Amino acid sequence: MLSFLVGEALRDLRRIGLVGASAIALIALSLAILGGFGLFSLNLERAISQWRDRVRLVVYLREEPAAGKVDDLIRRIEAVEGVQAARYVSKAEALQALKRSLGARAEVADQLPRNPLPASLEITPDALRTTPDGNRDLVTRLEALPEVEEVQGGTQWVEGLAQFRRLCEAVGLAVGAVLAVAAILTVMTATTLVLHLRRDELEIMRLVGAAESVIRFPRLLQGGLQGLLAAVLALAGLEVAFALTAPRLEPLLAITLGLEGAHFFSVPQMLLLIGGGAALGAVGGMLGTRPARA
Repeated sequence: MLSFLVGEALRDLRRIGLVGASAIALIALSLAILGGFGLFSLNLERAISQWRDRVRLVVYLREEPAAGKVDDLIRRIEAVEGVQAARYVSKAEALQALKRSLGARAEVADQLPRNPLPASLEITPDALRTTPDGNRDLVTRLEALPEVEEVQGGTQWVEGLAQFRRLCEAVGLAVGAVLAVAAILTVMTATTLVLHLRRDELEIMRLVGAAESVIRFPRLLQGGLQGLLAAVLALAGLEVAFALTAPRLEPLLAITLGLEGAHFFSVPQMLLLIGGGAALGAVGGMLGTRPARA
């Protein structure tokens, strides 16, 4: 029975010709667009996770503490709720860091009449303080300390990146959804065409007692096969595009986002994409069989 149903679906797929090819192309295009935005979002999420782990606050002190009071100051800062660790940076250490950043122009710092840089503490917040609200709460707590002049740094840049990622996801879903609806309608049209071409044959099958499910299931399977083929084509296209563009983009990703390399979909994600394509085709096939009930 199963071989008969599959054979019926394959025969119907050959009969619809250009209409079926159009449905496959539309499903493949919608999945490729969704997959492209998904790949971009996947790698952007990796960057956001890395930057959240690197969030630091710099606490500038009003005065440089005496050497014997540094450990006590670090203990009091680390006792503040939300602080995971604190590292003291003296005025001299800050000046040396400035010289290293100046490189060949480091002699400019030597001409200063005095060291203008303040002593500071580099704060590593805990995981709960890497969100905007948690970060603002920690900044408020640190600014309330009498030794603190100013607190800089935070999660604003990371949150901006996260908002950009959400915007890209929304755009990708909107465009993909429009194309997916068009693909479903095309599969529906192809299925209706098959029903029209085989109306006499199907009527005979009903007269001899064939169950309605036996008549309808090949149409559903035909739509699923179109979606499955389209998903494989979309995935293959994405892999080729990724292989060609990733080596050229990786240096830019390292500079802008700190990513060592771009990642492609995992096996479960690829299977989800293929399953989504088959589902789109099956929905179109199911909708196309509705007139057969009359």
